[in-house]
Amino acid sequence: MLAIDTATPAITAGVVRVDPTNPETLASRVTVDPRAHGELLIPHLAAALAEAGLDFDDVDAIVCGTGPGPFTGLRVGMVTAASLAHALAVPLHGVCTHDAIAADSATGETLLVVTDARRREVYWSAYDPTGHRTAGPDVSTPAHLAERLPDLGVTAAAGQGARLYAHVLGLPVVEPAYPSPAGLVTAADTTTVETTTADHFRPLYLRRPDAVEPGPRKKVTT
Repeated sequence: MLAIDTATPAITAGVVRVDPTNPETLASRVTVDPRAHGELLIPHLAAALAEAGLDFDDVDAIVCGTGPGPFTGLRVGMVTAASLAHALAVPLHGVCTHDAIAADSATGETLLVVTDARRREVYWSAYDPTGHRTAGPDVSTPAHLAERLPDLGVTAAAGQGARLYAHVLGLPVVEPAYPSPAGLVTAADTTTVETTTADHFRPLYLRRPDAVEPGPRKKVTT
């Protein structure tokens, strides 16, 4: 199974052998570069497959993080995953990127996953000790999120945003900073065999688009 995520500054690609209790990562490539998603994703996938001794024709399913994440990076992974799934005729599974980070953490604590939303904001989700999401994903300023912490009842934080704003959130920071291929597979519902439809494979942008339809033309007077 291929695992893909571009919802964070990390370009994550890997080959995972699915086991019901312990997914095994056969090979992975992860590069942290917010400007290189489009350039590096396919080479990362090809390199991971080659290291695992496999080819694209050997892929039996694809898991892809659906965010939350900024538009430019997130769409690279999702379009690539959808295109490959269609070309290879294999099932496609979308998974919240925060769920993958929480699955990787495995601290047994009530966890806050925080990723960088840019513009001095963060994307966040809260999880119970079993890894079940109890709130989010949502987007807010770090200060506003800090005000909500007593209600969320979290005791630790993971994700790149947790490190960036540790001084604001005041929570112990735990690994990981970014999702891993195994975390993506663990968090995904891979029990289904049908290819995910477009209605169920949608990006979690959480913000309204910056682009808006132009208004009516102004009248020119002489």
